[in-house]
Amino acid sequence: MGRLEELLKIYEILNGYFGDLQWWPADEPFEVIVGAILTQNTAWVNVEKAIKALRGNQLLTPAALFHIREEELACIIRPSGYYHLKAARLKSFVRFFMEEYSGSIAAMKVEPLSNLRDKILGVWGVGPETADSILLYACQKPVFVCDAYTKRILFRHGMIGDDADYDEIRTMFMDHLQPDVSLLGQYHALIVNTGKIFCRNAPQCAACPLAVLRVGKRPSLREKESHSCI
Repeated sequence: MGRLEELLKIYEILNGYFGDLQWWPADEPFEVIVGAILTQNTAWVNVEKAIKALRGNQLLTPAALFHIREEELACIIRPSGYYHLKAARLKSFVRFFMEEYSGSIAAMKVEPLSNLRDKILGVWGVGPETADSILLYACQKPVFVCDAYTKRILFRHGMIGDDADYDEIRTMFMDHLQPDVSLLGQYHALIVNTGKIFCRNAPQCAACPLAVLRVGKRPSLREKESHSCI
């Protein structure tokens, strides 16, 4: 089975199991950007609390976040964890957003993908996963978002080595799948759900819908050992 067939088979199995996940959970694109920054190193349930607090203080607009004092913002987003750091990162991105695009998602979406990705990655506090989440879910650009679950699932199914980095995994998806925003967004959502429910540090392989891919395939010693350390 070639790489394209492997990736499509995984998608087919997970999509049939979970259905349309309607990901990303946000009311509008700017909220996606805020959520992508706040979700760094924290559970989504905590991000939801922080976003609720921002909404309650009428702060879910670029202009409002641009003008609020960083110290005050940190107090409001406290539930998200690392709140002083995340307040600084939010302020950094909003300054960029206002200066480059006057706070307009529509203006940002017009920018060619490669240029826009480079610009976003140049913003202090924004790494590849956050940048790609913003590109895909806020700007509707055809990119794939990799995360720890992606690496864990692909490694446990023998599709990558344990030293594969973000760009290598991202390129695998980008090179073999159609540049379709709906497909790429749903694929990432399916992987997140699979990782949270089944492909955890202590994996639930027998219950996982992807178990059918391992029928008749004996795991290597490295795969067995990896179950306790990934």
